Amino acid sequence: MSENATVSPNRAENERRRNKLLIALGGVVGVAALTSGAYWFLYGSHFVSTDNAYAAVEIAQVTPEVGGTIREVRVTDTQTVSAGDILVVIDPTDARLALAQADAELGRAIRRVKGYVATDSGLAAQIAAREADEKRAAAQLASAEADFDRAKIDLQRREALAKSGSVSGDELTKAQNAFAAAEANLAASRAASEQARANRAAAIGSKAANAALIAESTVETNPEVALAKARRDQAAIDLERTVVRAPVDGVVAKRQVQIGQRVQAGTPLLAVVPVQQMHVDANFKEVQLENVRVGQPVTLEADIYGSAVLYHGTVEGFSGGSGAAFAAIPAQNATGNWIKVVQRLPVRIKLDPAELEAHPLKVGLSMTARIDTRERS
Repeated sequence: MSENATVSPNRAENERRRNKLLIALGGVVGVAALTSGAYWFLYGSHFVSTDNAYAAVEIAQVTPEVGGTIREVRVTDTQTVSAGDILVVIDPTDARLALAQADAELGRAIRRVKGYVATDSGLAAQIAAREADEKRAAAQLASAEADFDRAKIDLQRREALAKSGSVSGDELTKAQNAFAAAEANLAASRAASEQARANRAAAIGSKAANAALIAESTVETNPEVALAKARRDQAAIDLERTVVRAPVDGVVAKRQVQIGQRVQAGTPLLAVVPVQQMHVDANFKEVQLENVRVGQPVTLEADIYGSAVLYHGTVEGFSGGSGAAFAAIPAQNATGNWIKVVQRLPVRIKLDPAELEAHPLKVGLSMTARIDTRERS
């Protein structure tokens, strides 16, 4: 009996102790649950995150604007360059010859236009000469008409007297010859007058045509000179373009050009990656984006640096469509063979330039992005 009495109090004491522990554990679990719920409701629910994010940048594709043979390649992959640095040199021989030819054409055009100006003065003098010729021809025509009229009257008189025998046949013949000569001279004078009038009209037309070539312009602004100058300027630009320079600061990548290679305008030579302008494309699920707005702050980690390095950025914009919409083979949901899949929409995130300079990123590196959605303006 004494042993059973001793065991019962010990068992009861153990049960009470276990119950207290269970109650304490339940309290701790309850407090933890309440704390977690409060944390989620008051803080955690205002953040969305994804590890489907990658560093990206608008890569500058370098292509030549003129064709030719590659003479020099001054950069290699991974080399850092600044905007304006020489990347590739194309053999400039053809471009130099084209420039020399364009310069010669410009000189010839200037001389030709100066010739137009000089010709204009000459044509004006020619018109004055043709007007004088026309006046002289008119005077000669008037004289020929008078001679003709006199010869006609003389002939008529001789013919009347010849019937009565008062004029000899020889005198009549002379009168007839004089009339024929006067008639021929009149015809020649009329032709000469018409020719003088035509010459004057031709001279006026030539001057008008020449004047149209130099109207409302100087030698420098004349269309022929302007065209030749534009071609010379284009040739000079083409010569400058034989030196291919870096369009932006960055790192050389995808170099495909070699010395001696013959390239055409637009042939891809290499790319320059402006790593200082890097941003992040974060692919969030569509159900995460309800409260995401442009300008909201973002905290990011890069796998290359780990959690020891944090980047801070802002939401800069949203893609115009989901990744599936721009896929090489987009989904054909209208066929009826359809399973709903949560889509992801790329969100562009702008990074802090100072942090990016301190810890550079490369295109395609994996990132983790966490957006604070509390700011919804």
